[in-house]
Formats: sequence, C-alpha cells, structure tokens
Amino acid sequence: MNWMVLIGITLATFAVMEGITWLTHKYVMHGFLWYLHEDHHKKGPGFFEKNDAFFLIFSIPSWMSIYIGVTKHIYWLAAIGFGIALYGFAYFLVHDVIIHQRIKIFSRSNSLYVKAIRWAHKMHHKHLEKEEGESFGMLLVHKKYWEKVKKDLRFKSAQKKESIS
Repeated sequence: MNWMVLIGITLATFAVMEGITWLTHKYVMHGFLWYLHEDHHKKGPGFFEKNDAFFLIFSIPSWMSIYIGVTKHIYWLAAIGFGIALYGFAYFLVHDVIIHQRIKIFSRSNSLYVKAIRWAHKMHHKHLEKEEGESFGMLLVHKKYWEKVKKDLRFKSAQKKESIS
C-alpha cells in the first residue's frame, strides 16, 4: 500500500475521531460511565481524576490497531491506529493543556480559536450533572461559541476606543 494512501487513512481517521469523541462523550461519559467522568465536572483535590482512565480506555483500540497492523502487515489498520493516536495527542493538548491548564503552557494565548474552544468547554462544564449537557466535541467549535467570543472582542474594542476619546 502506498504511503500517500496510508497518510490519507491516518488523516481521515483523525477527522472521524471528532464525531466518535462527541458521541462517546455524550452517550458513554455522560451515560453509563458517568461514575468515571463525574469528578471531571466536580473537581476534587489532587492532580489525577478517575476521568483520566479514559486515556487508557481510548488508547487500547489505537495500540491494538498499530500492533496488529504492523506485525501482520495490515498497514491500513496501523494507519487507523496512528490516526486515533494522533487525535488522542491533539485532545490531550487542547483539553488538558490549553483548556484545563493541567500543565502550565500556552496559558496566555490570544488566539480566537483558543478563546472559542475555552468558552465552549466552559459551557460544557457549567452542567455539574450528566444530564442537559452541551458542547461534547473537542476540536471543532460550534458557531455560537465563535460568535460569542467575537462579540466580546468587539465590545472590548469599542470600550477601549471610548476610553481613549
């Protein structure tokens, strides 16, 4: 199988993972595995959460796909595993580093995307129970959150202009 096809499969898997993440977050994490996810919405003491178990749960299909794909020469399967792993890494960076600041880097970003994704996640966390949640995805931000952030920026800009004059 040619490298371009494998890269395409990896990137397509990465893209599909946003939908899988949304569905898993809404129906599994806010469903029958709420007992693992609940401490993420109701933060307790300590660095680690039961919610961190999802890292291990979600890494299993990635690892198995890579392992079987490489050892059995089923390279399209390994490419799927790499796509899942790549999405997992992006999820970690966005969710744990940028949004929740579990590692203190990228904390002062003025990026419109970062502001929108932080606002969307804040709206997700305003719901402390598993029901009535919103914004279950991770990398794609709904239009209403972009609009809210843009509106805030326009408001701050207008205030700044008003204070100068």
